Amino acid sequence: MEQIQQLEQSIMTGDLDAVEKAVRQLEADPDLELIYDSAGMLMEVGLVPQADRLYGVLLERLPDAGQLKIDRAEAYMALGREDDALLLLTDIRPDEDEYLQALLLLADYYQTIGMAEVALTKIVEAEKLAPAEPVVLFAKAELLLDGGRYAEAVRLYLTLQERGIEELAGQPVAARIAEAYSAGAAYEEAVPYYERMIRQGDVLPGTLFGAAYSNYQSGHPQAALRHLDELLKMDPDYFSAYMLAGQASLLLEENKQALDYFTEGIRRDEYDKELRLSAGKAALKLSMPDDARLHFGEALALDPEYLEARISLASVLEGLGEYAELADLLKDTPEDQLDIPLLAAFRAYAEEEAERFGEAYASYAQAYTGMKEDPEFLERFAKFLLEDGRRQEAVPIVKQLTAIVPDHPEWTSFLQDEEEEEA
Repeated sequence: MEQIQQLEQSIMTGDLDAVEKAVRQLEADPDLELIYDSAGMLMEVGLVPQADRLYGVLLERLPDAGQLKIDRAEAYMALGREDDALLLLTDIRPDEDEYLQALLLLADYYQTIGMAEVALTKIVEAEKLAPAEPVVLFAKAELLLDGGRYAEAVRLYLTLQERGIEELAGQPVAARIAEAYSAGAAYEEAVPYYERMIRQGDVLPGTLFGAAYSNYQSGHPQAALRHLDELLKMDPDYFSAYMLAGQASLLLEENKQALDYFTEGIRRDEYDKELRLSAGKAALKLSMPDDARLHFGEALALDPEYLEARISLASVLEGLGEYAELADLLKDTPEDQLDIPLLAAFRAYAEEEAERFGEAYASYAQAYTGMKEDPEFLERFAKFLLEDGRRQEAVPIVKQLTAIVPDHPEWTSFLQDEEEEEA
């Protein structure tokens, strides 16, 4: 016992030289139980290479010990020696007591490397051996959750909970139920499990955010904000909370509050383009176009290919009558965005204002197919055509406009005049 206490003391003080000396002594020690307990302690504190050496010594002395194969396989995996781990695990026979553990470790390994179907076959085999074993059911539920089979995962988690099992593998079962419901977009069902965890004292940031997100998606923005405010007091740098808090505020039509959340998030993470876009939209709701223009511009500066920011900024500039700046913005449009109808429409407006009528006509024509359900665009296109002396081309545009807005007096009168002239 004195040796293991000395090892523990060396680990606690961070004296790696003393740890190395103790491991060398243990490698030659005849007490196998002492070596095994020491290896377990080293694994727990992350000194995996040293633990692996001790497991190697033990396996040399007890080459058929299944549990030692399991333990060393875990050490191998932690060291990135997966092939060596697989050799040990597949060496464990189905008639050995440790075979179930080997199947679970193999399933975990195959799941980690993305071979979900292979992992599932190992779990199914384990389930046949021990159909009521909670660890097996939990492992299967985790695999199903990771594979997007949310309803099946929930069913297994609920089965565990009904058996009175509240925690497995360091994970509260209620937390896994909440996550599975939420991942499957069953947010209303997820809410009571998150709330239960919080009532029981689980107020970790992830739990609070999960509760907030599920409440938000369930149409309960006030409850979402309550959890988010608690979360942000606990961790002011939980960046995604600012976005969700702003969105929840917008649902409550608390636009100023939403803008405050967005701008505080930007202050803490100046590289978040989505927060800048959302701040711009909130500023527009507050009739603050200059602020919106600034936020949209900064979002676009962060990502020049950010289409939504480009469209939003173009809309603001057009609304402010800043056609020269609008033209400059559209000049820098990435190649793959040039054919987007709304951007083509903005380009047409800027070119018309600059009296580049040939370019304006081409941009209007380009935008038309995608914008022919937009009455404002149709009216501007029709007026442009008339002013440019293209009266016959304007007629089908006006007809399309009056089909959408049938009681528009100016254009209804225009079409009547056309009919009379033809008659």
